[in-house]
Amino acid sequence: MTGKPDGPAFSRENPSVSPRRGVLAAAIGTAALAGLLFGFDTAVIAGVTGDLTALFALTPETLGITVSAALWGTLVGALFAGKPGDAFGSRDSLRVLAILYFVAGLGCALAPGWTSFLAFRFICGLAIGGSSVLAPVYIAEIAPPRHRGFLVGLFQLMIVTGILVAYLSNATIAGLVGGETAWRWKLGVTAAPALLFFILLFAIPNSPRWLLAKGRRDEAGMAMARIGAPTAELDRIEEALERDPPGEKLSWHRHRRPMMLAILIAMFNQLAGINAVLYYLNDIFARAGSLSPDRQAVMIGVANLVFTLAGMALIDRLGRKTLLLAGAAGMTLCLAAAAGVLFGALGTGLMLPALIGFIAFFATSQGAVIWVYISEIFPTPVRARGSALGASTHWLMNALIAGIFPVLVAWSPGAPFAIFAAAMVVQFVVVAAVFPETKGVDLDEMAQRIE
Repeated sequence: MTGKPDGPAFSRENPSVSPRRGVLAAAIGTAALAGLLFGFDTAVIAGVTGDLTALFALTPETLGITVSAALWGTLVGALFAGKPGDAFGSRDSLRVLAILYFVAGLGCALAPGWTSFLAFRFICGLAIGGSSVLAPVYIAEIAPPRHRGFLVGLFQLMIVTGILVAYLSNATIAGLVGGETAWRWKLGVTAAPALLFFILLFAIPNSPRWLLAKGRRDEAGMAMARIGAPTAELDRIEEALERDPPGEKLSWHRHRRPMMLAILIAMFNQLAGINAVLYYLNDIFARAGSLSPDRQAVMIGVANLVFTLAGMALIDRLGRKTLLLAGAAGMTLCLAAAAGVLFGALGTGLMLPALIGFIAFFATSQGAVIWVYISEIFPTPVRARGSALGASTHWLMNALIAGIFPVLVAWSPGAPFAIFAAAMVVQFVVVAAVFPETKGVDLDEMAQRIE
């Protein structure tokens, strides 16, 4: 299938496919909605850090704990999402996560004190971490190989859309709701899309690959029919499962290469500094002393969305590896410029262009690639657990960097950006040396390509 990546399930010559494309689109769109919640709930904290600092008398250290509380939850959620995902399926596991999103949104809004606020943000993190594993896996398993990069990339598009929605929501609520309750409204509105996500999950099928791995062939056939794929595809998937039998455990001995790749891409994603920048965006602009922090945050969010769309358009044309290399080179230059501004060596007017450039290179490379790459490099029986390894590495680095970032900035504002720039130089070298290209490769033949 490597030479002809678009399998018969989605062939143009198959007239039976078209009437079912709506179900496929709805299934992918619903799973991608997890990305909206991911982005919204992750970035909304940027608009309330000042309120929380004043209300709870936070120091730079306790502010770091407050912001990273959700991130430690994401680590736990990502780490443990793989087993229920493999056991109960991504779709049903996402239903549980939708409930956690809803409870966390209302809980944060109504939290009576700092401790309870941390607890609900941790619960929110469980949902974010779990969905970062299971939603891309679900999409990857039902997407046609030729368009898999674009379709799994919808998850990342929804993440950055959620980030932009968070910035717009924060700015809108700040203008409409005054006083001490504004921050509660900013956090509480996240419960609405969580409820919608929960309802929509009851209208989409289970992954046919997961059903077949569980020995539920009749149900797999019905799921195949619902998404517009002929049941003949089941035979090819069963052949792949013979090479990687159901019930197989994720092990370093057998899956060393995909495990190493998942860990590396997740580490470099966070060593770029993207989430530290997004979490503390208003504080960064305030230190740079330029335009309105809220206005510039929205501009950054728009840039993130636009260039994520560019990355999605390029990922199945140029390939994953090419985007990672180009992005590493561009991010190095932009992060170095931002460090220069904060060190006082460059004018403050360069801060916004430097960060927009950084966002542009990140969104078209690491942002577009990470969830696609992690979700496609593992065999079907261990895909959710393998993805959990990559996602948990991502969230561990995220939590560590978010917790350390305000302390480093208090010591030297430009230091974190200099460190991020150096990390991108290392990424360029490592990707060039060890990362294989996965563009267009069928999931059931990915193991041979990776090895």
